[in-house]
Amino acid sequence: MKNSVRLIYIFVVTFHLSCAQDSENQVDTPSEIPFNAELLIDELQIPWGFTFLPDGSMLISEKSGELIHYEAGKKTMVANAPEIYARGQGGLLDLELHPDYDNNGWIYITYSSSEGGEKGGNTALMRARLRDNSLIDNELLYKAVPNTTKGQHFGSRIEFDNEGYVYFSVGDRGNRDVNPQDVTKDGGKIYRLMDDGKIPEDNPFVGTDGAKTAVFSYGHRNPQGLVKNPETGAIWNHEHGPRGGDELNIVKKGANFGWPVITYGINYSGTPITDKTEMEGMEQPIHYWLPSIAPSGMAFVTSDNYLGYKGNLLVGSLAFQYLERLVLDGNKVVKREKLMADIGRVREVKEGPDGLIYVAVEGKGIYKLVPKA
Repeated sequence: MKNSVRLIYIFVVTFHLSCAQDSENQVDTPSEIPFNAELLIDELQIPWGFTFLPDGSMLISEKSGELIHYEAGKKTMVANAPEIYARGQGGLLDLELHPDYDNNGWIYITYSSSEGGEKGGNTALMRARLRDNSLIDNELLYKAVPNTTKGQHFGSRIEFDNEGYVYFSVGDRGNRDVNPQDVTKDGGKIYRLMDDGKIPEDNPFVGTDGAKTAVFSYGHRNPQGLVKNPETGAIWNHEHGPRGGDELNIVKKGANFGWPVITYGINYSGTPITDKTEMEGMEQPIHYWLPSIAPSGMAFVTSDNYLGYKGNLLVGSLAFQYLERLVLDGNKVVKREKLMADIGRVREVKEGPDGLIYVAVEGKGIYKLVPKA
């Protein structure tokens, strides 16, 4: 009898949520796509992050721990990369240049780290400079604690805002009932630091007894997308839900994004997590995915190279192995399109300094989206 009631509950909740966002969760396959996807860099396994250097070359992080400098068609391993705690979703993660890289040379890196003494690992943020294909001046800026041997939900993306603050994400590390809702604990948070790792005086939990004062927002699950909206300067994030309920959010100072008290997803087993999808004092996502696409990587299109794409948001799908185009009306998603169908697990997407889109696909490499004439 209990199992029957549970199944009925799941059906009703799933049906309700599906109907509630039916239009937003309809993903279209366009009849015409304004680009050809050309494989630029091959033989990459899990290219977790990449960034462009001013000379047109690229830095690429392989989750397994290799940092690669790609220049003039050649891949060179960068020495003195951070030592990673290699487990599950952990590894060498995101890369981002300082906004004033031309003058200071700082490269920011997130990775899973065993530093701290306890068994296991957690997410860390560091910065370094590149000289002769080696990292120098390595500085650890933040290390989440405690370490754990759990292999899930490290996050982690990096982004700078218009004021030069650096944001980065750390997932709940598989401890959803403790970490995300407690600002005295790391995990399930988006953090904001000054570029040298100091805590900004106006961070929302400065002065809160016992709080992690680097925290900017909380109640997150596993954010693997973080990008600045070029029009508004706001920081947007997306994060993995469980079974359903991936979210697209606009990060706000001191905001609680609800996980796991509210969610549009259910457990992987099919059982409910909660019967609540909203609650006073908790933010609603501006979009959620049903079913889950397992989002990773995110980029706003700012160039006119792709007809009709300017101002759109691109998001990678790990689960369904395509690149998703989100058409926006302000902060509202009004249309979804499936691009690069069945290309593979899309891990990262970025617009390059040349105004072209680059897409990292697991087991293949990095594609350049060349506009059709």
